[in-house]
Amino acid sequence: MLVYEGDKQQFLSDVQDNSIDQKIEMNMWNRLHKRVSSSEEQSWRNSLNYMQNVLLDSEIPDTSGVAIEFGIPNTNKRVDFILTGLDKESQHNAVIVELKQWSKVEPVPYVDQLLEAEIIDVQTRFSHGQQVVHHPSYQAWSYRSLISNFNANVHEIPIHLESCAYLHNYVPPEDDPLKQHYFQSILDESPVFYRSDVMKLREFIKKYIHTGDAKQTLYYIDNGEIRPSKSLQDALSAMLRGKEEFILIDEQKIVYEQMLSFARRSKEDGKKRVFIVQGGPGTGKTVVAINLLVQLTNDDQVCAYVTKNSAPRKVFEAKLRSGAFKRNNISSLFKGSTAFVNADTNDFGTLIVDEAHRLNKRSQQGPKVTGEDQIKEIINASRCSVFFIDEDQRVTAQDYGDRAQILYWAKAFNAEVQEGRLLSQFRCNGSDGYLSWLDGVLGIQEETANPTLEGIDYDFRVVENPHELRRLIEERNREDDKARIVAGYCWDWVSKNNPDSVPDISIDDFSMYWNLSSDGTYAISKGSINQVGCIHTTQGLEFSYVGVIIGDDLRFEKGNVISDYTKRARTDQSLKGLKGPIKKGDQEAMKTADIIIRNTYRTLMSRGMKGCYVYCTNKELAHFLKTRIDGYREEDESPLLVAEREK
Repeated sequence: MLVYEGDKQQFLSDVQDNSIDQKIEMNMWNRLHKRVSSSEEQSWRNSLNYMQNVLLDSEIPDTSGVAIEFGIPNTNKRVDFILTGLDKESQHNAVIVELKQWSKVEPVPYVDQLLEAEIIDVQTRFSHGQQVVHHPSYQAWSYRSLISNFNANVHEIPIHLESCAYLHNYVPPEDDPLKQHYFQSILDESPVFYRSDVMKLREFIKKYIHTGDAKQTLYYIDNGEIRPSKSLQDALSAMLRGKEEFILIDEQKIVYEQMLSFARRSKEDGKKRVFIVQGGPGTGKTVVAINLLVQLTNDDQVCAYVTKNSAPRKVFEAKLRSGAFKRNNISSLFKGSTAFVNADTNDFGTLIVDEAHRLNKRSQQGPKVTGEDQIKEIINASRCSVFFIDEDQRVTAQDYGDRAQILYWAKAFNAEVQEGRLLSQFRCNGSDGYLSWLDGVLGIQEETANPTLEGIDYDFRVVENPHELRRLIEERNREDDKARIVAGYCWDWVSKNNPDSVPDISIDDFSMYWNLSSDGTYAISKGSINQVGCIHTTQGLEFSYVGVIIGDDLRFEKGNVISDYTKRARTDQSLKGLKGPIKKGDQEAMKTADIIIRNTYRTLMSRGMKGCYVYCTNKELAHFLKTRIDGYREEDESPLLVAEREK
């Protein structure tokens, strides 16, 4: 939706008589029912004055179309500035300009951990402090790509789109962070212009805008049918083709076909439908979800893969793209669970919600809590919604998604419901026995069919110190770069506000940093072998081997594995809202905290495809786990470990 639209002449007049910000504010309320902040108004006044200077060129036609704050459908993204017109061949053209008031930029601290094709971020300072943000050229290009991928008129008219960024306050230092070699592919797609580049920006615009179009191109963009483009469909199919990890097997294929038929029926008859898929760790929920996303997009449905945590979205987006920047931008297909608070009814054809057990009731957007219920909002926003759940992977007090809540809201919307189940285990060497054993040793189930690991082909080891854990995982990682160390959240995130601090995790003379403030693709980034992942950066993902540090929140005492919520880090938010009631004797809150701690380790210890190596800070727990491994004999145990345990 266009918030402000006019031609160049009208725009210049509105800026010169100081009414431009008032007109935008009025239209924001009338068209979007959105109040704007004083800082937004100030940014319009500042940035649009600079754009006025750029357009004060007689060779840029007065009848060129001007749009400000164009809202991209099915997203919360708004394009700062669009200029439209015809080129020398009388073809429709639109130039997207991303406006920034930045005066200082720094590289992100974790550049060395990423492949060059994955680096899209920089740091800049806002009034509330330093923040990691997308490179402005990448942001401009991503908006251009979004419009191209989902606006039918762009391809059918056709409309040629270009993009750039304009940092009108920025004077680049000698070693400009925005023009490092790893940003070259971004800059080739979408150049960046600075304070002294007014003439260069004018020339860039005039390459594409030769004559005016009387806002006709803006009309086409604003009224284009929203559906996936053929180029996006072809790109997605090509990305998925040949990737063995996305091949469907056994009941995965059956459930996939059931969901596909369900979603296609909703497209045909417009009726709301809800599909619930239950499956434990390693049963292929995400593989099915990604295949469904690609096929429904090829069916001309506007779809999205949805998770609460960003880690699965970023990893699977990166896997589909394979790091190639010039491929189609597919980021719009991956959304957080907070994205649908203000969505209109049936904005989407199908929403595919992975890790649905992690959904919250209400949405946290910065400091604000908004919305009513994430499940309700997802069902409202789509004709068909698919929920993949595993209620045994609830790992925070805020985790709200379960079968009962989904069925409640499906009924409220009069939606047809179908359910499926994924049973076959493709992780942990395909062993359901290992998961059964894990439930037993962690005290999640009192009796299991596998009290020991006898006959189970899975490489499980308990090591005597964290150095040995790290050595083993690094050794495994050299084989395929798919082994990682993870830990329970028992150490404060000190490095969050001080990257130069001492390492977060310290055990005697062993120390490592959390990954929490680093890149979003921890599971596949080259440098993350040197950091420790937690439940928030690893849930929904998998490794070839996983090394798990079990902290003091899980111990072995008097013949039982017990949890201790007081040993969780102060920075841990997973038990938020439970500690107060527990101190007052609330047994239900105590039970919930216990389940969360045990589920956390169950989830971490089931991330490994081939093996799991464990170090326990509690020596008694280490000893207990060893006694439950097939073939363990106490006489084989290290005398040092025995002495430490007997102290």
